[in-house]
Amino acid sequence: MGQFKSYKILTVGLVFLVLVLCFMMPWPEPMIHWLPQPSTVPEYVSESIDWDSLPQELPNLTSLLYWPPTGEDRDDFLASTSPRTSTYCLKGPAHTTFTLGSNLEAILVARDHRGRAKVHGGDLFRAQLLGPELRAGVPGEVKDLKNGTYLLSFPLLWAGRAQVQVRLIHSSEAVRVLQRVWREKRATVDFRGYFRGTDGPLETVICNVDPQSTGAKGPTCQYKDVVSGESWFCAQPSTLPCNALVGHSSGSYLKVTTSHDEALLAGNVTDQKLPSGVPPILVLPATQGNMSNMVTGQKLTKLVYSVLRLEPRASNIIALKPVDLHVTYQVGPLMAVETTRGTVLHWRAHSWPLRSLRTPVASLHSVARELHGLAGGPYTVVVLGIGAHFTTFPPSIFARRLVGIRAAVKALLDHEPSTLVIIKLANTGYKSVYGSDWLTLQVNRLLRAAFVGLRVAFVDAWEMTSTLNVPDNIHPRKLIVRNEVELFLSFICST
Repeated sequence: MGQFKSYKILTVGLVFLVLVLCFMMPWPEPMIHWLPQPSTVPEYVSESIDWDSLPQELPNLTSLLYWPPTGEDRDDFLASTSPRTSTYCLKGPAHTTFTLGSNLEAILVARDHRGRAKVHGGDLFRAQLLGPELRAGVPGEVKDLKNGTYLLSFPLLWAGRAQVQVRLIHSSEAVRVLQRVWREKRATVDFRGYFRGTDGPLETVICNVDPQSTGAKGPTCQYKDVVSGESWFCAQPSTLPCNALVGHSSGSYLKVTTSHDEALLAGNVTDQKLPSGVPPILVLPATQGNMSNMVTGQKLTKLVYSVLRLEPRASNIIALKPVDLHVTYQVGPLMAVETTRGTVLHWRAHSWPLRSLRTPVASLHSVARELHGLAGGPYTVVVLGIGAHFTTFPPSIFARRLVGIRAAVKALLDHEPSTLVIIKLANTGYKSVYGSDWLTLQVNRLLRAAFVGLRVAFVDAWEMTSTLNVPDNIHPRKLIVRNEVELFLSFICST
C-alpha cells in the first residue's frame, strides 16, 4: 500500500461534496458571485432544448433513451409479464461444472400471468451470479432479443460455488407506464417557495422546473442561475415581489397514474425473484494455458464486488471530525476535517429541484456554481453525485442540467488538468413511478454520455447495488458504501 496523499476533494450532486485532502492549503474563495435574478415571465415558456446548440463533443442525449418495443398498450393485467411464470435455464447442454474465466449463458423466457410466452421484449430483468461462500457477486448481462426471450451471460471470475439469481424489476407493461409518465408529464412532484416581506408577512406558493408546473393562473417568478443558465419558477405571490423569495422545501407528489398503471407497478409484481432455473454450479480453477487462451484478446471489465474490510487507506476518511456549521443537515453545507494530514471535507446538496425540508434559498448552490468557484489542482478531487431527484421530471430537465455541469467540468480541467474528477452513478433503490430503477438506468445512460471525451473516472454505484445479494435501498447499506469508498480511494491513492 502506498502513501495516502493529501487531496482537496469536491463532491457535488444530489449532494455535491468536496473532500479536501491537502497540506493545510487554503480553500479558494468563490470566483463568481451569484444571487437569484428574479423576474416576471409569461404564463407559458417552452422547456424544450435546442440540441443543435449543444457543444459538438456532447452527443444528442435523447438518442440514448432507446428501449426495446414493449408491445401494444392493452388494459389487461393478466397479459403482463409475471415473475412467477417466467422461466430461465442453461443455454446448451445442462451441466454444473465450469472453468474459471469462461462464461455461463442462460435463456430466459418471459411469460404472462396465464403462462403464455410473450412475443415482445421490453421487460426489465436483473441477473446476478452470487458466490455465497465468498459473499461475492457479479452482474449478469441481460440481452433483450425482442421476441419475449432474453440471453443471460455471466463472467466466471472466481473459483468455487456460484448461483444464478434473476429478478423481474418491471414488466414491459410497467416500463411503458414509466416511459409515458417520464416523457409526457412535465413534473410528477412540486415544491414550495416561501416569500417574506420587509414588515414580516409570509406567503407560500408552488414552485417547479417550468411555469406550467407551478399551477399558476397568472404570471410566475423566474430565478436564473447566471453560472449554469438554468431557471426555476414560482407562482408570483399575491402581495409580495419576486425578490422576496427566502425559503424552499419539498411539496407534493402529483397524481399521474391510473388504477391499471398502479396494478402494473404494485409490489407483488415488482422486484420479484424468478423461480430458480439453473442449479448451483462449481467453478474450477483453469490451467494457466487454458486460462491464457480464454482471456487472449479480451479486456476484462467486470468487477467482483464482495464484503470488504476497510483498508488502512480508508482510516483517514473515518478519522475526519465534523464541524458544526449550524445549518440544515439535509442540505448543508457540511464540513469535516482531519488536521494531522491537513484533510478537509466539504459537502453540499445540489440546488433546485431539491426535495428537502424547508431551507434558506441562499443555501442552494448549483453544481456549476461550485465548480466555477474551485481552483482545482493536483491535490483536489471533485466527486459529482448527480442522479437523484431528476426522475420526477422529463429527461430534458436532466439533460439541461448536464450541459451546464459538463461545461463547468471542462473549464475546470482546461485550466487545471491535474484535478481529478469522479462521477458517482446513481444506484438502484426506488420502484415507483416517481423513482424507479428503470428511470435511474436512463439517468445513468445520460450521465455517462454527458462526460464522453473528458478525463473523468466513474464509481458505478448502479453495478454495485445490482450485484450483491442485499435488498435494494436508495440509501445503500454500509456494505455497498464500503465498496464505493474502496473504489473511490483506488483513484486517489497510490499503490
